[in-house]
Amino acid sequence: QVQLVESGGGLVQAGGSLRLSCAASGSIFSINAMGWYRQAPGKQRELVATITSGGSTNYADSVKGRFTISRDNAKNTVYLKMNSLKPEDTAVYYCNANVHPSGSLWSRGYWGQGTQVTVSS
Repeated sequence: QVQLVESGGGLVQAGGSLRLSCAASGSIFSINAMGWYRQAPGKQRELVATITSGGSTNYADSVKGRFTISRDNAKNTVYLKMNSLKPEDTAVYYCNANVHPSGSLWSRGYWGQGTQVTVSS
């Protein structure tokens, strides 16, 4: 069984910073892309940023220049450093990883439980 556990959310004032972490654990053979998504109240879940196993990154236009995604392959962990936070960044942030479990013939996507980020104005 594979689990993703997020941490690092919280309440911050506009202009502040937070760093989210997401650690994958369990019977893992390899991890392909990892990423962060977010869902604000009344809105659909949207992509924030992704990173491949080789380190290539992709960002939503709304966070480019403010957020940085990174990963530590040795720790099966992905990070999201969020700077210059805005009230519109308020959402539940979810970690996603495409994992190839040990003993499985194929990989599949896994989600974390989500962590709340609230930015006050």
